[in-house]
Amino acid sequence: MGEGFQFIDIIFFAMIAAFLVLRLRSVLGRRDGHEQSFRDLFKSEKSDNPENNVAHLSDRADPYENDASDPDEDKPQDALEDDDPLAAILSDVWELDPKFDPKEFIEGAKVAFEYILDAYAAGDTKTLESLLSPEVFENFSKAIRDRELAGETLEDTLVGIKAAEIVEAVTEGRMINITAKFVSEQINATRDEDGNVIDGNPNAVTDVTDFWTFTRDSKSRDPNWILIATSSLD
Repeated sequence: MGEGFQFIDIIFFAMIAAFLVLRLRSVLGRRDGHEQSFRDLFKSEKSDNPENNVAHLSDRADPYENDASDPDEDKPQDALEDDDPLAAILSDVWELDPKFDPKEFIEGAKVAFEYILDAYAAGDTKTLESLLSPEVFENFSKAIRDRELAGETLEDTLVGIKAAEIVEAVTEGRMINITAKFVSEQINATRDEDGNVIDGNPNAVTDVTDFWTFTRDSKSRDPNWILIATSSLD
């Protein structure tokens, strides 16, 4: 009887793990690292050839091409008032991807935010490598290596996310870049090899504001969003 219950528990936890992976796949991908300025997150490198800096409308695929859905069906933007600031922010996004759902995006981004913070604090580079771009992963893994070489440990607890919202969206050709703002409560402390606190306070909950930027190729059939930059307000 006991072995039977253990078998059921294994199946239950496997289902939970599968659910988390599916949620994370909707927001994570590959590219950049930590940036110092929120506005710099969307600056792209300019080419010496001016023609390469122009986003041609002809490069944009018909959003309903090879799509059996009805163009007149209800779309996420229909739920917003015309004077809603978010409607203005996402107007160009919906031109490329009429099915983009801001609520669904934010929910997935919140899951990714918590999962990555936990993995970083634990020094779980194997998990991080599967979720981050090579450049972002290199920044995270370097910080983890430096921490380990110094014999330090990081205590980073996400108490909760107080607010999460889309604050900016920019389209570059067929690419969609979206920045989400997270206001969270965290407990952060760094200890040396003797267990002494050398930074932060393990008994204090602080408000932290982060900006994470994601990108996605609107023409790609891959639904993954790619994390291209992160920054925090001190």
